[in-house]
Amino acid sequence: MPTLWVDADACPRVARDILIRAAERTETPTWMVSNHALPLPPSRWVKPLSVSSGFDAADNEIVSRLSAGDLLVTADLPLAMEALDKGAQVMTNRGEALTPDNIRARVQMRDFMETLRASGEHTGGPKGYSDADRREFANALDRWLAKQRN
Repeated sequence: MPTLWVDADACPRVARDILIRAAERTETPTWMVSNHALPLPPSRWVKPLSVSSGFDAADNEIVSRLSAGDLLVTADLPLAMEALDKGAQVMTNRGEALTPDNIRARVQMRDFMETLRASGEHTGGPKGYSDADRREFANALDRWLAKQRN
């Protein structure tokens, strides 16, 4: 069974709760990687992995440990690109699959928006995590887990 890796620092609590329930239900090894302590229930399947608070420390730890076929849940596009390069699958905490076919365009758009913000343009932030986002994520995660069982 592949391992589930979670870039937990920026993962909404509701998405972490979905991941925990799914890992327990399917007995999927799951690592919540962060640079601070996370409140996690005792679990045989879900483990915290705390890293130093240095720049990209959690990202570097995830990339060094994940294997081809594992699933990474993250909204961090450079981290997603590295995971894809290692043969892992990547999903955002909103259930969107990041693939070799779409990651470069996403990174380019992120870089463009960053350039706009640096020039003083107000671009707004990410939208809030909605019930629709929660449902999409839970459904996408369930599909991935079901595929691993077959």
